[in-house]
Amino acid sequence: MPLRKLSYSVLLALAVVSGLALFFVAQLRFNYNFNDFYPAGDPDLDYYQQYSARFGNDNDYVLLGLEAPAGQTVFEPRFLTRVDSLTRFIQRRRHVTQVSSPTTATNPVVEGLGVFNIPYLRPQEPSRRAQDSALVYRTPGLVGNLISKDARAVTILFQTSPNLSKPPGDSLLAAVRTELARQNFPESQYHMAGKMVAQSVFVDRLQMELMVFMSLSVVLVTGLLWLTFRTWWGVVLPLVVVLGAILWGLGLMSACGVSIDLMTALLPVMLFVVGMSDTIHIITRYVTELGYGASKKDSLLIALKESGFGSGLSALTTSIGFFTLMTSTIRPIYNFGLFTGISVLLTFALSFTLLPAMLLLLRKPQLRVPREQGHSWDGVLGNLFRRVLARRQWVVAISALLLIGSVASASRIRINSALLDDLSKNDPVKLDFQFFERQFAGVRPVELDLKPAAGRSIYDLAVLRETEEIETYLTKQFGLNFVASPVTLVKSVRKALNGGLLSEYRLPDSEAELRRITSKIKLFRKKPEFKALVLPDGTEGRLTGRMPDVGSIRADKLNASFRVFLRDNIDPNVLQTRLTGSANLIDKNNENLTLNMITGMTIDIVMVTLIVLALFRSLRMTLVVLIPNLVPILIVAGVMGLAGVSMKVSTSIIFTIAFGIAVDDTIHFISKLKLTLLKEPNLFKAVRHTYLLAGKAVIVTSLILVGGFSTLIFSSFDGTFYVGLLIGLTLLFGVVAELTLLPILILAFYRHKPKEIRQPVPALGG
Repeated sequence: MPLRKLSYSVLLALAVVSGLALFFVAQLRFNYNFNDFYPAGDPDLDYYQQYSARFGNDNDYVLLGLEAPAGQTVFEPRFLTRVDSLTRFIQRRRHVTQVSSPTTATNPVVEGLGVFNIPYLRPQEPSRRAQDSALVYRTPGLVGNLISKDARAVTILFQTSPNLSKPPGDSLLAAVRTELARQNFPESQYHMAGKMVAQSVFVDRLQMELMVFMSLSVVLVTGLLWLTFRTWWGVVLPLVVVLGAILWGLGLMSACGVSIDLMTALLPVMLFVVGMSDTIHIITRYVTELGYGASKKDSLLIALKESGFGSGLSALTTSIGFFTLMTSTIRPIYNFGLFTGISVLLTFALSFTLLPAMLLLLRKPQLRVPREQGHSWDGVLGNLFRRVLARRQWVVAISALLLIGSVASASRIRINSALLDDLSKNDPVKLDFQFFERQFAGVRPVELDLKPAAGRSIYDLAVLRETEEIETYLTKQFGLNFVASPVTLVKSVRKALNGGLLSEYRLPDSEAELRRITSKIKLFRKKPEFKALVLPDGTEGRLTGRMPDVGSIRADKLNASFRVFLRDNIDPNVLQTRLTGSANLIDKNNENLTLNMITGMTIDIVMVTLIVLALFRSLRMTLVVLIPNLVPILIVAGVMGLAGVSMKVSTSIIFTIAFGIAVDDTIHFISKLKLTLLKEPNLFKAVRHTYLLAGKAVIVTSLILVGGFSTLIFSSFDGTFYVGLLIGLTLLFGVVAELTLLPILILAFYRHKPKEIRQPVPALGG
């Protein structure tokens, strides 16, 4: 038969494409690159990349914190001996470029033509313990940086090769942990922090959570499909279609060289639950026509004809919702929006090719509930329809009150993020980072580029004095607990030239003294800290520091005050400065979040408006469609404000995605209403008939969507948790609005007579 041959041809062609997709999926890799979250194409990013090429990245390091045994201080000789052994072990590791440790910190003294580096700590000489510890606490830059204020912990900081990828990074961390165990450091007494540590943990968790969420989603959706259709094919066929679309989407992503990261890891789960909509609408309509006694072929043609228009529109609106995320300057969000949007369209294509082909090749199903016995869905939906319209004043009043309260609460939402926002507060990795916040300088880097004015050098006394003034402000007003700059180098050399006395750790008093100091700087230029702070020709310098991660709101205020200080107190004819660094770029992302979200939502709403206008050519119907879908968005925004959930990179995508998905059911409803109006001129009867016809699919798809997104609440990443929770709530409120507000608004906007609302609803087809 032609249709059967066509079905086999379709299946063969799709199998070939799926095989190609599988080939690319096998090459897909997981990755978490911190740098990907910088604002792509931003001038500040270009500036930082050039800056880091000269001085190195400000986050290519690992902090290793070691706690002394209970009842001891870090100055115990046995503890320091273990610290020194561990330090030397790390120094020998591949990809380690520099190590700073309490046991390698030295007080340089220049005598004659040579430099003698006198160690601050000498564990092999216990008699000097009191003298050494007293010197450490008097020396700037040691306490709070390498040694905690309470002398209960030390830090070993080791720089790594630039942008070290996960495999060598994992090997390095594993080697360090093995050595820690060999040195008898229990896990409770050491802490690790840094980009490489977060990268390792994030990628491992992404892999685990992707499998867990997909498994939960498959179990949940399978159960709901079985409860809905009570047939094996009603479960298997939608799963085949959606899993095929996921395979194609991931294959395309891999072919384009995109890895799975914190955002694109959501693609399979999101597509799995979103992609079910088209298949459920088709199968529901197919089963309904079979119930009327139509043949398999006729039932399928009717289902495709009536579902095609609505499914096509809903696929378009959903994909637009994802495509609008491409307005983001953050590459992972851009990729997530692009490939998820494409995958939604692929799901639509498979729903109208693969699904019909499989249905045609199957035998005509034997329905479990014969048509003449009636369907329980008709009675439930008919009763709900009657009750909603009979109490329409209450529905509208409650909706209005919720809307007013939500708008007021939503005004409390703030854009705020921290460096490890996506980890829950009790996560071991976050607790380790907090250890360094509590005991040491912190983990948030601060970078300031220093450029002397034309004709000057970074070693000019006027330039150094301006730099010192900046240092003073940053330590006293900004909150830096550790700072290093060319001033640090000059002060250190001056101290070294004067016998290593702490009283000599200051800037020179005259140009003549400065010239004597700078002439000796060549003795220190090979030291890594010198190369990291000043260019060899003295034309540019770097001020670097660390502070606690205060969050983007506080950081923005600090940065604004700092810029005012620089403008009012630093002479640009002497020194020019520019705030840069990885933390500064992450902060800049937050400045763009609101604009990106508003832009995405605006594009989404405009596109949906144009689609509805083209469909109904009615401005009133456009409002009817928008109101039930914007109300849930505003209610969830109110929930965010009430719960104190901040807007950040991960949560900024919620509203755009939720609106694009939520409008699907409305599109299906009004497209069926348009078809019904061709046969039924009475608007009330047409709305009632559509309500009964589309209600089951609307409820089932919404349950699958809410359930699917709810699986994300088990994530250890806060961002993923909130995406699942808030989108799930939006879709839950959306189906309630769909079944209550939508029919009321349609009839109210068209001024239907209220007495007809109270008429009993006859059985469908009766």
